[in-house]
Amino acid sequence: MIIENTGNEIIIRISSEVDLLEIQNSLDYIRYKELAANSTATQADIDRLSESINQGWWDKNKFKYLPVNK
Repeated sequence: MIIENTGNEIIIRISSEVDLLEIQNSLDYIRYKELAANSTATQADIDRLSESINQGWWDKNKFKYLPVNK
């Protein structure tokens, strides 16, 4: 692996033998860190968003996990 800093970007060269899914997961995490570094969201904001997303998911999927009432 070679890491090069050109001043305005970082270039990483990795062998093509590395699993692409693992590379994508790592890059997704780096992108998350990049976005989070510029965020002004508070932990309370994140908690509210998380609750909203989880509730929405549950509302759409609960039929898969709960018995059907007849």
